[in-house]
Amino acid sequence: MDEARLIEKLRRVEALFAGAATEGERDAAEHARRRILERLRSWEREEPATEYRFSMADMWSRKVFVALLRRYEIRPYRYRGQRYTTVMARLPKRFVDETLWPEFTQISETLRSYLSEVTERVVHEVIHGDSSDAEVVCETEQLTIGSEPVASGDPAGTEPVSPGGHGPGGGRRQGSPGKSRRSKKKRR
Repeated sequence: MDEARLIEKLRRVEALFAGAATEGERDAAEHARRRILERLRSWEREEPATEYRFSMADMWSRKVFVALLRRYEIRPYRYRGQRYTTVMARLPKRFVDETLWPEFTQISETLRSYLSEVTERVVHEVIHGDSSDAEVVCETEQLTIGSEPVASGDPAGTEPVSPGGHGPGGGRRQGSPGKSRRSKKKRR
């Protein structure tokens, strides 16, 4: 799918949620947006807005969701101390259930599919033709270069993995063996 087809598909998603009745309406993105805004205003008169907290899986989903809220003149915000992927908004439940969330889900899936195709193509053409998943092995393997063992695990090589696969010291934090870094609670 090329970028122009992606944009057209995203416009059709919005037209679907606007309830477009004719082929001409399906092609008019601004008309679709106005119909959704009219529906939102109607629902706001029928029921009070509720504050919602949306937790996005990644920054890409967050960007799409925030843009969609702004498209429908809804102010996205978050409180100090909330995660960057959290988005707050005040809106009617019916709008969330019948329009906003289903439209976001379809747009997000369409973009994710497009990005997956582009990534697959670029990896195949530019980096390496075999982009299949990594092989699953039963045990952690110890690699050697010359006569020196090299631990597998951390791509930067900063945290070696023990033969049991639990990190430095077989699962202990770095430091003196056998000593805990936790503070001991005084007994009374």
